[in-house]
Amino acid sequence: MRLLKSVAVACVAAACALPALASPSKPPKQKTTAASSTVQGGAPYAGRADAMAFADDLAARRGLDREWVRQAIGQARLLSQVPRLMLPPPVGTPKNWRVYRSRFIDPVRIRAGVRFWQEHREALERAEAEYGVPVEIIVGIIGVETIYGQQMGNFRVMDALATLSFDFPNAHPRAKERREFFQRELEQFLSLANRSNIDPFEPRGSYAGAMGLGQFMPSSWVRYAVDFDGDGRIDLFRSPVDAIGSVANYFKGHNWTTGMPTHFGVQFDTARLQLDTLLAPDILPTFSAASMQAKGAVLDAAGAQHTGPLALVELQNGGDAPTYVAGTENFYAITRYNWSSYYAMAVIELGREVAAAR
Repeated sequence: MRLLKSVAVACVAAACALPALASPSKPPKQKTTAASSTVQGGAPYAGRADAMAFADDLAARRGLDREWVRQAIGQARLLSQVPRLMLPPPVGTPKNWRVYRSRFIDPVRIRAGVRFWQEHREALERAEAEYGVPVEIIVGIIGVETIYGQQMGNFRVMDALATLSFDFPNAHPRAKERREFFQRELEQFLSLANRSNIDPFEPRGSYAGAMGLGQFMPSSWVRYAVDFDGDGRIDLFRSPVDAIGSVANYFKGHNWTTGMPTHFGVQFDTARLQLDTLLAPDILPTFSAASMQAKGAVLDAAGAQHTGPLALVELQNGGDAPTYVAGTENFYAITRYNWSSYYAMAVIELGREVAAAR
């Protein structure tokens, strides 16, 4: 699952077939072997004292075999291009919702979404019934993330997570926080690999370590992935049904409210508009419908009747006037998948376009 508050969502070339990460329990492997395919990257982390100290600490805290953990982290390699991909665009770089939208709302993705919906209609409808998350949102997420499994990433997850744990770019404005985040994800990934008895160098994913059709980070896999096809294991790589149920469960776990719209239309009364005040909370729903309108944001008829908190969401369009909507708590829930209002709107609109195309 994507992690950065950015306008660009990166996808990489299609992944090969991979094992499930939650197969029936077996004795954990005590030996790690690097992937059989060509290994890319710099020097292995075995020569890094900080990486080996982290391995020892992780093994002690998690009760894992120390040599297995040291061998796994030690064989991981620095991916020199990955830290650069984590850096935000230079200050002042214009955002453009129309350009961003065009990357995801296109004929290829819409046709693939129609096929996905037709092939997995029963599972999608069952997920909506069980978790309360609309089919359109589930279809939108999987389409934006991986074009319905066509582009799941080809980085070794072990390399990506190690690189971002020990070589996260210091130039990033939140470098310490993000480095610690990826160290926690590396810990979750190795613990999951150990429990599932898989080689941690087999799974492939994004440059940030996200995996499967829905691009789940290891911690999300642990918390929200479900065996939705009932075959006794969780496989977000090769089971679209498991991915469907897991995406829906993720949103349920992030307070999705059944039946609530994601956003409402909004116009401005320029005579009383307090735009800076309305934009100050960013995408966090903060204002009642009445208080928003008192500050000059005139909601459409449905929005004016909404009883929950709202956020004024601004989508910039380069040098043209921005697009604005009033986002609900469900709009905010979509941004828990990727902290970006542009991403959330792309998910919503792709799902709607696929539904219309059916």
